[in-house]
Amino acid sequence: MMWRDGDVLKVRSIWGPSGRRCAEVEVRIVSAPPGATVLGDGEPCRAIAYESLTGLPEPGEWVRLEVSALARGLGTGGHAMVTARPSLLPADPAPGGHLVKARYMPDQVMVTGVDEQDTPAHALLSAPIETLTLADAPVVIADLHSALPAVLAGLRAPEPTSTRPGSTATEPRELRVVYVMTDGGALPLPYSRTVAALQHSGALAGTVSVGQAWGGDLEAVSIHNGLLAARHVLGADVIVVAQGPGNLGTDTPWGFSGVACGDAVNAVAALGGRPVACLRVSEADARARHRGISHHSLTAYGRVALAAADVVVPRLPGIIGEQVDQQAEALCAPRPRGATHRRVDVSVTGLPEALAAVEQDTGVRLNTMGRGLEQDPAAFLAAAAAGRHAARLVRTLPGI
Repeated sequence: MMWRDGDVLKVRSIWGPSGRRCAEVEVRIVSAPPGATVLGDGEPCRAIAYESLTGLPEPGEWVRLEVSALARGLGTGGHAMVTARPSLLPADPAPGGHLVKARYMPDQVMVTGVDEQDTPAHALLSAPIETLTLADAPVVIADLHSALPAVLAGLRAPEPTSTRPGSTATEPRELRVVYVMTDGGALPLPYSRTVAALQHSGALAGTVSVGQAWGGDLEAVSIHNGLLAARHVLGADVIVVAQGPGNLGTDTPWGFSGVACGDAVNAVAALGGRPVACLRVSEADARARHRGISHHSLTAYGRVALAAADVVVPRLPGIIGEQVDQQAEALCAPRPRGATHRRVDVSVTGLPEALAAVEQDTGVRLNTMGRGLEQDPAAFLAAAAAGRHAARLVRTLPGI
């Protein structure tokens, strides 16, 4: 860990619901340890403060910072983090639950879990395993946090107009969508400006943070209880599972945080849901292992997931479409271990317009690995196609 002290110059922005807000502040370093070669005295930096940890600092206030990610020039996570406001001791929070997240870290968080004793949902989640299920609800599983708004765009997109003369596009009903954030990336859900904007606009009905992640509308110990809570407590028609902002990779076959997508497929299947595998696709990534269908998706869905999923293959034009088609064919072939995935080809007609509409309606700028919609359309079309398929699945459920 790398420590600095600084003075808050100004508050740049604040987002999120009251009590769980996140702030980006501009800070001037006023004290660095002897021998520091970066972020020395007088240098400015941007820092993140979480209301539920430290409260929100104000201009002129002295703060203590942890700066290791910023000092190493990381893209995701490249902020200083406000760890304390030494001149102010925040009040104790109201008595609550006993679930500890980011356990045994100096900034561990105690939250009330939806699944812990003495909570309203505990009886529901204590039902016998055989009787409490997801009841075939579709669950879209994505590698990157940046896929979330694109999946929502696909869920909201009208179906393509039929080629028959006189036919029209059909508008799907508004779906209740809940985001389940796993702990492969950022642990604090409030860090995500995307989620804050999507909830503020009404595109997301709620959030659940699971595992070591924290800060959702509901907290759960495991992804299994998080999925059940999304369905039965928050009333989700569709659930989207993805890690928080940030993605850890090591250029090794198994060393990436997105491997958890395969575990999520297994969890959804175990609970009687319909896993929808959102492919990580790129036509612009400089790294060969991520062009076409990323090796992250091929490994997570092809080797880690033992249950069958709907693998959504966007019908992309040109060379990228041919590459994705060939890779998807291999991914959905019979496997020596695990059930055979169901390949689902989905038209991308109308999805560019739906993606642009989500940007306009929510204020969320589509961005993945530093590339926007114009730079890497295949990435967002693949995620939107998964959303479009999930919306179709909802319409086949009883009572819809």
